[in-house]
Formats: sequence, C-alpha cells, structure tokens
Amino acid sequence: MTKIKICGLRRDEDIEYVNMARPDYAGFVFAPGRRQVTAEFARELRQRLRDGITPVGVFVGESAENILRAANVARLEVVQLHGDEDEECVGRLRREGMTVIKAVRMPSEVPETAADYLLFDNALAGSGESFDWAQLEPPSKPFFLAGGINIGNVRDAIGMLKPYAVDVSSGVETDGVKDKDKISEIVRCVKNG
Repeated sequence: MTKIKICGLRRDEDIEYVNMARPDYAGFVFAPGRRQVTAEFARELRQRLRDGITPVGVFVGESAENILRAANVARLEVVQLHGDEDEECVGRLRREGMTVIKAVRMPSEVPETAADYLLFDNALAGSGESFDWAQLEPPSKPFFLAGGINIGNVRDAIGMLKPYAVDVSSGVETDGVKDKDKISEIVRCVKNG
C-alpha cells in the first residue's frame, strides 16, 4: 500500500491535524522559505507528534555535519536531501544511522545513489505544480512522488506510477497554511486506496 507524507509542518495546529489524520510521515523544512523551521522549534513540534508518524527533515545544500546536528536536535529519523548533496554526504548520513531520501528534480536522469529512497519532484520544488509523470520511468529503488499532489490527482498518480509514497505540501493548504480537512481527506484517500 502506498504511504503518504505531509510536508511543511510549521505550526502547532499542523501537528494536531496530522495527529488526527495519521499519515505515515511528517515533514519539517529546514531550508529557507515560508515553511522553514528551526531545529529547536521542530523538536518542540516533534515531541507532540503521535507515535507511528515518522519525522522527516528536509534540507537543501547543507553539509552532513549541519544536517546531523539539526537531526539530533529535532530528533529526526529520516533526512530528505533537496540540493546538490553528493554521495559522500549520503554515505556519511547513512553511516550515522539516518534513513536518506534523495530528491531528483524532473525532468532529469535517475541518479545512482546509496540513498534509501528517491523522491521525484517538479524542478521548482515547493511550487505546488506537478511535472509530466509520463517522463518518469519508475526506478527499481522505492520512491516518493512529490510536486503538485492533491486530492484531485493523487489516485491517478498512485495508479500510474505505483510510488512507495506520495509527498504532499501545498496540496493540503488553503491560503498558504495547512488545512485540517484537506489533510484528513487525502490521507484517508491514500490509505483506503
């Protein structure tokens, strides 16, 4: 069964919404932008996250040292790399016990990587726009599908590409903030097939 990640959590209410909906993963963005949180604030949110929801930290172009420091403070289990992090960084993170998701901005070739998972996203990550899914030849490595996923297209995305997980952020927002009803609806849709 396809899993679901709700990303870009940054308010107390966001944690309440995901605790009610129970997605598989909850994402905290450490990269600059409107969804950015500090490691200390992410730790406060993480402490209130229901057991069974895996916390993920999203990073862009950070060193392995900085990622590990933030992951330790925020008590993350998974790190998602959205920049030009190299295989040395991926290897170091994995040796330190982190599960690693490596993002690929489409259209692009699927890289060889030691990361545990790939994530395919629009070239403009966080834009809420999907890429042409027909461009993607699903790899043998399990992958997350991101970029413009919402309640209107999530079934098609799962049916067409059979991702390990879908990653949703702007697709569950109203006026730039997480929407309780949209989160509940899409999690229910994914979990119930």
